[in-house]
Amino acid sequence: MKSALRRGVPPGRRPVGRAVALLAGVFLAVAAVVITAVVVTGVVDTGDRIDEKVAAVDGHPVTRDELLFHMRRLAPAVQNELRGTYHLRGTTDWNARAGDRTALQRLTSRALDEIRRDRAALVLAKEQGLVGSVDHADFLTALARENASRAEAIAAGRTVYGVAEFTAEEFYTHRLTELTTTLKKRLGADADGPLRVTDAEVRRAFDSDRASWSANATTYRYTRLVVPVADGASPDGAARLHRRVTAAGHLAAVTGESGAELSSGTYDGGGTTGLNAHDQDLMAVLGTLAPGRISAPVTGTGHITYYELDGKEVDEEKAFADYARRIRQSLVEKKFTQFLQRRVDASTTEVDTAAVDAINAEDVQR
Repeated sequence: MKSALRRGVPPGRRPVGRAVALLAGVFLAVAAVVITAVVVTGVVDTGDRIDEKVAAVDGHPVTRDELLFHMRRLAPAVQNELRGTYHLRGTTDWNARAGDRTALQRLTSRALDEIRRDRAALVLAKEQGLVGSVDHADFLTALARENASRAEAIAAGRTVYGVAEFTAEEFYTHRLTELTTTLKKRLGADADGPLRVTDAEVRRAFDSDRASWSANATTYRYTRLVVPVADGASPDGAARLHRRVTAAGHLAAVTGESGAELSSGTYDGGGTTGLNAHDQDLMAVLGTLAPGRISAPVTGTGHITYYELDGKEVDEEKAFADYARRIRQSLVEKKFTQFLQRRVDASTTEVDTAAVDAINAEDVQR
């Protein structure tokens, strides 16, 4: 005791120090046991409870809850596909065979594929500093935080854009869309960025398919034949008219139809926004015709109309100016899809088959 006092240590401190050291050792031992349990049993501590790890994508764990989340989210789409392909009717029996696998196995495979693709985008977003984690538990934490923020803003009378409260499915789509939009901008901003689109690339894309990019700068010259149809007229009359039009080859050569009106006109395709119903229909017909060709009959109330495209002129420089931005966006989308697919193809997915097979139809339907 005197030795302790001479060193300036109060009499009651040394036992406490030993207790702290002892507790620290206990904590380290417990931590080691927990870490060992994660490695051996394949579980992930989500904070509230332990969630089973069923797969991993490039080392990032995929939990049972995460897989079920995607299975439930994709279930309606997979149901529709199975009904169309395998003619399944009524309520989907996930245990029923759909080709060489059960419907549940097809849903599981689809969900794992989706996780693999989305994880590639999320890992890329993390590399770019857009998110701090790609784990499902952290996604749920972000959802809770976002909904709490919106509730607080609403309570304070502030404007909240969009929904008042996200469901998990809504927030997942919202978050992934925001991240991919930002990634496209960021990865295409620098001259050496993987999504960079040059002016020359835009021009080449326009030149390679000018017809697809010229509607806004095309003037159409056409002939129109309108033939009245009496109420209750037999369908044979419409069929006879169609045979006459087809045989004549040109609308001007179709004569002798009672009350028929033949006219000509021009249509400027430059006004593609805010079109009325008539202009939308006219554009839909003329835009698919080659010069000299006659349209299929357009049936209206009390009349049948045919259009013949007499010619069209394209202002290519105006077309390029109108569509350059849209072409650039389409090229960025294409590059992003290819860039992400390369990352998906290079990724490694490990699946705990037993853990995945333990998921049943009742789990999905909860």
